[in-house]
Amino acid sequence: MKRSIITIDQDKCTGCGLCIPNCPEGAIQMIDGKARLISDLFCDGLGACLGHCPEGAITTEVREAEPYDERKVMENIVKQGDNTIKAHLEHLKSHGQTEFYNIAIAVLKGKNIPIPGEKKEKPMAHAHEHATGGCPGSRAMDLSRDEHAPAAGDEEGKRPSQLSHWPVQLHLIAPMSPHFKGRDVVLSADCVAYAMGDFHKDFLKGKALAIACPKLDEGQEVYSEKITALIDEAQINTLTVMIMEVPCCRGLLGLAQEAASKAKRKIPIKAVVVGIKGDIKSEAWV
Repeated sequence: MKRSIITIDQDKCTGCGLCIPNCPEGAIQMIDGKARLISDLFCDGLGACLGHCPEGAITTEVREAEPYDERKVMENIVKQGDNTIKAHLEHLKSHGQTEFYNIAIAVLKGKNIPIPGEKKEKPMAHAHEHATGGCPGSRAMDLSRDEHAPAAGDEEGKRPSQLSHWPVQLHLIAPMSPHFKGRDVVLSADCVAYAMGDFHKDFLKGKALAIACPKLDEGQEVYSEKITALIDEAQINTLTVMIMEVPCCRGLLGLAQEAASKAKRKIPIKAVVVGIKGDIKSEAWV
């Protein structure tokens, strides 16, 4: 079967071993002074090891690989103690891997091993500082409603969220997750939902979501691979790319089109450009 799985550039690998403790599944081992993927069965392709290599030698790719085997992985996990068990369970939960998580819990129960308690507090996201430069999209503007403008729509009552899954950030999603299989997917720039009051009602309802910022996010090569995997592995039906009207935001549409061109399957892609006041500037299949 074809699925996401890590690959290690042996020319870049210096054998520092920093990736080893960040792969509790046991898929990576040091052999002959180099980090090597020892078994497709142990690699879930979710990328817990990504970002821990100072040389950037570890990436993900979509290729023919043996199906991931959670039961065999758990045989390795339980030998490493409670902290590793807890980290592995949290890893599965954070990527929406409900099926694998339930298998892991079943293995623990079958071995009469206590299930570690879940953390009550969610970790804060890493903060990144970025220079805005002279981008027109960074210009400060007052969007206060004109007193002579038409009144807003009916604000009585509360609209339910149409978000069907978590996580949604493109770095964190797993293309193989059941949340995306066979679905219509919205790939939205971060700012869209803040500008558009009816984003949930008009665009998100009944669809799976991934969000990204084409200007500030790092690791966009991974983004391209994940979009391609969504098309080929998850076999999504359609992709709606929603971006803001500011110039720097168009990079997300370009990224999606490039990733789609690499995919073996061809799917309809819609581009929706949103104004900074939440109005639709353009909407077309591309």
